[in-house]
Amino acid sequence: MRRVALLVETSNSYARGILRGVIDYARDHGRWSVYLGEHSRGDQPPPWLERWDGDGIIARIENARIARAVMRSGRPIVDVSAARLVPALPWVETDDEAIARAAAEHLIERGLRHFAYYGDERFNWSKWRQDHFVRIVRERGFDCRVYEVTRASGRDWEREENALAEWLKERPKPVGVMACYDIGGRQVLDACRRAGVAVPDEVAVVGVDNDGLLCELSDPPLSSVEPDARRTGYTAAEILDRLMRGRRVPVLSHRIPPIGVVTRQSSDTMAVGDADVAEAVRFIRENACSGISVKDVLQRVPLSRRALETRFVKAVGRTPHAEVERVRLERAKHLLLATELPVYEVARRTGFRYQEYLSVAFRRYAGVSPTQFRKDARGVS
Repeated sequence: MRRVALLVETSNSYARGILRGVIDYARDHGRWSVYLGEHSRGDQPPPWLERWDGDGIIARIENARIARAVMRSGRPIVDVSAARLVPALPWVETDDEAIARAAAEHLIERGLRHFAYYGDERFNWSKWRQDHFVRIVRERGFDCRVYEVTRASGRDWEREENALAEWLKERPKPVGVMACYDIGGRQVLDACRRAGVAVPDEVAVVGVDNDGLLCELSDPPLSSVEPDARRTGYTAAEILDRLMRGRRVPVLSHRIPPIGVVTRQSSDTMAVGDADVAEAVRFIRENACSGISVKDVLQRVPLSRRALETRFVKAVGRTPHAEVERVRLERAKHLLLATELPVYEVARRTGFRYQEYLSVAFRRYAGVSPTQFRKDARGVS
């Protein structure tokens, strides 16, 4: 039985997802004796680590003290922290470019043309997400401003919230805001309320981590990019298992893409000046997976097919038919990543009459079959 220590906090949903992935791997691939002590982000190394006689460690190496302690252990180690304090160690982390792209596309799809990023300078992942989000938005031809909480300003949230509220008032409306994580998303929503700015009509907000408790406690409930934390933990455990067996790990850096955006009220808007097109988009997004066609959309809005398609393309950049298929395929991607449903059931739940229809459309959309997409995302050969 392998003895594995987990230096991962349990205080947030992302870290708990990592732990779930490690446990799932241990159950799938043999018996591990897992030690998980009480540990918080930024803690001193636990005293037991000095005398612990185990086989391997998975750690969120967040400070130099933890880095020195785990390296002194002489055991195989996999790092699951964005701090990347020991570059020589195998490292598994979220794909921050893919996270930023998911947030940007989510907001752009809602017809928004002004954007902002709310970041926190203390964290590498916030800076990486900021760089990618700003670049992606500007590549699409839109403006993007950045508000960053500093180490000093973060100590006085009352003053910081006032400053953020004033900053939000000055932004051209409507504006889409990506917050670096869900706590930041809640802070943006609090500042909007203080500023008297309507959410989501004037400011649409999306966070990261999809922490259900934080998102549902927000007012209004917060949309969020859901990282694949379980896959992060599973991959880290798979790498550690190789190391404990004395095998080489050819690739040190592993980036895990997110599952997708979970939409809640904070970004549930359609910033399109054409009221008929906005209603058509809303109808499509609510009903695409039930098998609707453009004919059903035309029964909802008082337009001819030609008029709808012309105005829809002008406002959204796609035809109504393309939007129906896009919504279905994005939902299919989410189900392939977040569930174990067989492909035929994914097809049924996303409005495709037959699995073959989904496979053809999915390959055209994503470049691979649904089965291969799931394998690639999970690192399965």
